[in-house]
Amino acid sequence: MAGKIADLTVFSSAFSFYLVRWPGTATATAAAAEQSSSPWLATNPSKRWGELFFLSYTPFWLTLCLGIVVPFKLYESFTELEYLLLGLLAALPSFLIPVVFAGKADCKLPWKERYWVKASLWIIIFSYVGNYFWTHYFFTVLGASYTFPSWTMNNVPHTTFLLTHVCFLFYHVVSNMTLRRLRHSIADLPENIQWMMEVTWIFVLSYFVAYLETLAISNFPYYVFVDRDSMYKFGSLFYAIYFWVSFPMFLRIDEKPGDLWDLPRVAIDSLGAAMLVTIVLDLWRIFLGPIVSLPPKKQCNQPAGLPWFLGQSK
Repeated sequence: MAGKIADLTVFSSAFSFYLVRWPGTATATAAAAEQSSSPWLATNPSKRWGELFFLSYTPFWLTLCLGIVVPFKLYESFTELEYLLLGLLAALPSFLIPVVFAGKADCKLPWKERYWVKASLWIIIFSYVGNYFWTHYFFTVLGASYTFPSWTMNNVPHTTFLLTHVCFLFYHVVSNMTLRRLRHSIADLPENIQWMMEVTWIFVLSYFVAYLETLAISNFPYYVFVDRDSMYKFGSLFYAIYFWVSFPMFLRIDEKPGDLWDLPRVAIDSLGAAMLVTIVLDLWRIFLGPIVSLPPKKQCNQPAGLPWFLGQSK
């Protein structure tokens, strides 16, 4: 199983990495880092402000969910409405604050040219696909399930759509900043060494983020797993596939000087990343199967297709 996992790992990360780096992106990124006042920050003023805003917004929703609702067990009295309101309270300010308090770099820009709009659109699409489709891989491959009361779309709670948006914004901004810093540090090394180091960092950061999220919500009793130890070890690796693809691709938005993206390009790029993740997840489902023994109704025993099309692939 370890060998097959390694094959899927190399496929997803290497493919997305080549999409990012070919052709000439390494040189452009190194030049951009030299122009920036900090190797952690973007040279584009709108992107720099947007990333810093998303980063500074994170303590609000993180404290709300993991510092108040979970430790004080407020969720015990929540109904569908309260869970929906929690998601809205966590996610909506990330859209409203930049509109009301626009950064200096954004004041003279049309709204569709502002980085925070582009980044939000990319994450909206990617996280929507992740919740609507990929959550079912968590059900059928990882043995996960939601047991809290919630209104749902495709059997996935609306609340998770909203919370995933702010989570993924934070993860991807951290990835942007660390990858930018890494590229600045290794700019003088041979290109193949740069490639190896970046791929390694994407692997490590992706797995760390996936594992940390699984660990962080372990005290919430209504998101459960058949085998929590297997979820930590192998489920986190499965979840990390999302980020092996998305981290290097998301970085490209408005990263290269003079190459400003429009919203259609942002949408197409996000959909492309989502399709690649879907392919790799389904390859895992077909060739590796569930990481734990599942009840018959949740086993993905069809030879092909998507795991929620049970009984239709015959």
